[in-house]
Amino acid sequence: MSLYLGFDTSNYTTSVALYDPEQDRVWHAKRLLPVKPGEKGIRQSDAVFHHTQQLPELLETTLSEAAEAMHLSRKALSGEIRGIGVSSRPRRVEGSYMPCFTVGLTQAKDLGAVLDLPVTEFSHQEGHIAAALYSAGRLDLVGTGFCAFHVSGGTTESLFVLPGTECLLEARLEGTSTDLKAGQAIDRTGVMLGLPFPAGPALEQLALKSDRTFRIRPSAAGLDVSLSGVENKCQKMLADGEAPEDIALFCLRSVEAALQSMADALLERHPGTHLVFSGGVMSNGILRRDFEARYDCSFAAPEFSADNAAGAAVLAALHAE
Repeated sequence: MSLYLGFDTSNYTTSVALYDPEQDRVWHAKRLLPVKPGEKGIRQSDAVFHHTQQLPELLETTLSEAAEAMHLSRKALSGEIRGIGVSSRPRRVEGSYMPCFTVGLTQAKDLGAVLDLPVTEFSHQEGHIAAALYSAGRLDLVGTGFCAFHVSGGTTESLFVLPGTECLLEARLEGTSTDLKAGQAIDRTGVMLGLPFPAGPALEQLALKSDRTFRIRPSAAGLDVSLSGVENKCQKMLADGEAPEDIALFCLRSVEAALQSMADALLERHPGTHLVFSGGVMSNGILRRDFEARYDCSFAAPEFSADNAAGAAVLAALHAE
């Protein structure tokens, strides 16, 4: 038996995972960082503090659940861990850094030193893509070329992924949102409507109450899009007294139109390739249904769409092969 730990401490969520390649099974625990009502995010210093508080309990939960499921003692389980994967930065590019990721990295290095285990660093983005591949049953795509989207509060990017010299998933940037990111547009609209942050799930439920039809032309230039107009339009709709559910649906349809524009342009550049969607925004059921009808694509399961450590654990296992 060979088990692999994963850590991810993003600007949204504290996450721990354990992966068993033989069973192809992940045990994981995660917890959102606390954000005060009405606020649209959290300061890095606060994120670091809360990760430090939450990580030990989540590690305990993950290991206990895995040990119980495998009918092992905690000591026996720990003896089967062969490596640790950790998200150490947002993206694998020069200058990509956020203090929150140092919490998970420090935990991984400390455990690696104590247990004499290899620690492999990945980017948060690579973890998202790997989690999507795992949960969609498409780990066979690792080592091939495929198209991917990473759509979240901090990132809205289309990518071409291929085997890299330094990593298993080298994500080459193809297109991006040049201003507001999709998750930001959704969260800001949700907070404006009085919904809790992060607002994605609540905004989706609100949008399902609307039967409005919108004709939306995305602001696009090649593979890139602009989403700042979405927030402005939603603010105007609210000021004009339009129904909250209609504003919610307009926001999601606007994000959908922008992502479809990016996907169409990406597939024009890489025809016939498979699309993989990852990131918290892509857990939205409205978007998923429409994209599955339109493209040859795979989605992360909802629990693996938002920030998680499963991808880091899976990548650690693949890296050890």
